[in-house]
Amino acid sequence: MSDSNTTWRSYYELTKPRVVALIVFTAIIGMFLATDIHSSPFPRWQALVFGSLGIWFAAASAAVVNQVLDQRIDAEMNRTKHRPLVTNQLSDKHALAFAVILGVASMLMLYFFVNPLCAVLTFFSLLGYAIIYTAYLKRATPQNIVIGGAAGAAPPLLGWVAVTGEVHSVAIILFLIIFTWTPPHFWALAIHRREEYAKVNIPMLPVTHGIEFTNLHILFYTILLIIVTILPFLIGFSGWVYLIGALVLGARYLYYAIAIRDQDREDIPMKSFWFSITYLMMIFVFLIVDHYLPLVSKVFA
Repeated sequence: MSDSNTTWRSYYELTKPRVVALIVFTAIIGMFLATDIHSSPFPRWQALVFGSLGIWFAAASAAVVNQVLDQRIDAEMNRTKHRPLVTNQLSDKHALAFAVILGVASMLMLYFFVNPLCAVLTFFSLLGYAIIYTAYLKRATPQNIVIGGAAGAAPPLLGWVAVTGEVHSVAIILFLIIFTWTPPHFWALAIHRREEYAKVNIPMLPVTHGIEFTNLHILFYTILLIIVTILPFLIGFSGWVYLIGALVLGARYLYYAIAIRDQDREDIPMKSFWFSITYLMMIFVFLIVDHYLPLVSKVFA
């Protein structure tokens, strides 16, 4: 029994559950934001259930492929040296079979129970992260996380498409929020782990251009992110509750983007990294609270 539990836990860890949980969270928020609360307060159950499962399986499949391709790198980095494939808890053959099963199940659910457009876009997102980013961009350019971030930014757009069957301007803005969030989020971690990335010849920006150059890029993208997060208010999709929340969160993130330039404070990069996760989650929480506020007000009126 213990060996069986260990094996299943190894498969579970292959899927990068914490990362996938954030992906699915933003996708589900996208589904609820796509819902017209005046005609129906909740998404269709098929879109919500099978859309969430399909996006979850696709993200998990991409995470497994990522670990298969990155074994050599993972073995030499402290952050990843305990992953299942590195420690021989699972074989490459079993891992790839698991990835294929997850990927096929994802596409079947999305195509037949949600809509074809959602299936197609999810498939390209899977390829973007698992193949284009992991196999090529990650090793080819210090702008890897910027270009490859498009795949990771897709979930709220996919959630929107799962409900509506079309790409909308608001869905694109949701995509842009995560797209502009990804570089400062990951570069903070890359600064902290720069020696490890240099050791395995991964051209992360702090390795190729130095910490000061990376800090300037973090500041630039943080300012750009704050501007992008204001767009839902500017186009009339969200109200003052969201705007105030976004600006408060943005001010805190900007503090870290400025503080990270003080290289004597070695704790700031990781503090910025961990805050960035909370930041993204709360941005989407404020979006959904603001979206349903009129309905709540109507109920208690």
